[in-house]
Amino acid sequence: MALFRSYLVAFYIVLLVYTGLVIVDHGINLLPFFFEDMAKMGWPGQFNLDFMGFLSLSALWTAWRHQFRGAGLVLAVLAFFGGMGFLVPYLLYHLAKGKGDMGVLLLGAERAAQ
Repeated sequence: MALFRSYLVAFYIVLLVYTGLVIVDHGINLLPFFFEDMAKMGWPGQFNLDFMGFLSLSALWTAWRHQFRGAGLVLAVLAFFGGMGFLVPYLLYHLAKGKGDMGVLLLGAERAAQ
C-alpha cells in the first residue's frame, strides 16, 4: 500500500508542475483545444475521446461509490472535470480514511461492510 501511495503522491506532484507550466505557456482554457483535436478526427482527437471515456468512468464510479447521493453527484462532476487532479487526492483521502482497506476504497464503507 505504501508503494501505491508513493506513486499517487509522485504523480500528483509531476501533474501539478506540468499543468502549471502549460497554463503559463498556453493559458487555462483547455476545452477549445481538447474538442478542436477531436473535430479534426486525428490521433490527438482519438486520444482525447479515449481520455474522456476514462473521465466519465471515473465520474460514474465516484457517483456509484457514494450511492448516487447528492454529495456523490457533486464529486462526480469534480471527477469528470478534474481528472487526476481530483482523483489522486480523493484516493489518498479514502485510503487514509479506510486504513488502506482496498474493499472500502473501491466500494465505499457501507458496501464493504456488507
